Amino acid sequence: MSKVISISNHKGGVGKTTSSINIGAGLNKLGKKILLIDLDAQANLSQSLGLGEEPINIYGALKGDYKLQPIEILKGLHIIPSTLDLSGAEVELSGEAGREYILKELIEPLKSSYDYIIIDSPPSLGLLTINSFTASDEVFIPLQAQYLALQGLTKLVEVIDKIQKRLNKGLKIGGVLITQYDNRKVLNRDVLNTIKEHFKEVAFKTIIRDNVALAEAPTQGQDIFRYSPKSYGAEDYLNLCKEIIKRNR
Repeated sequence: MSKVISISNHKGGVGKTTSSINIGAGLNKLGKKILLIDLDAQANLSQSLGLGEEPINIYGALKGDYKLQPIEILKGLHIIPSTLDLSGAEVELSGEAGREYILKELIEPLKSSYDYIIIDSPPSLGLLTINSFTASDEVFIPLQAQYLALQGLTKLVEVIDKIQKRLNKGLKIGGVLITQYDNRKVLNRDVLNTIKEHFKEVAFKTIIRDNVALAEAPTQGQDIFRYSPKSYGAEDYLNLCKEIIKRNR
């Protein structure tokens, strides 16, 4: 059975989608079968992997029009794309019975086909994110090594705690990931030490360094391993994926 991971932070610009893509691609590179689910109405994950407005997407599946139908990006790396229409899903699904469990039920039949299912959650704490957490075993939280990134963390941890108590007893914070790190900046080093102190063993040892290739790769519809395999970004995300596999043994 696969492990379902939500990658979430309600603060934008922290490298959430970049991490979703490259954790998925890195785990795939290490021989794992991966399903990426784009649960963000901005559809950045879908676009970053070269997909346009696909007729079969996560929105139609959540509405009950059809089952999840993965699209192959590479051998063993599949995606459920998003669409701008998803922005109306919170309102449309709010009257549904058992609305928090819709995504969990959709994912269930696919679990035996993948080692990891990775959900790129929207940058909010609404119904879609609740669906993502209810369907997941773990939440990975990407964080910039900046003071303001720490400020919103308490709220996110509170929401995860509530989901764990009320909807998904098995849910846990599986990792806190520092992104866009620059060792030359004193503030970055200070924030890193604060996070390591606060989250201890939950914080990943691997740190994602600030690297322009990570920002360039989506413009070519590629993950970092295809776009720039020798870059710091590729090195860091591959090390992170090795750490994820090691933790899950």
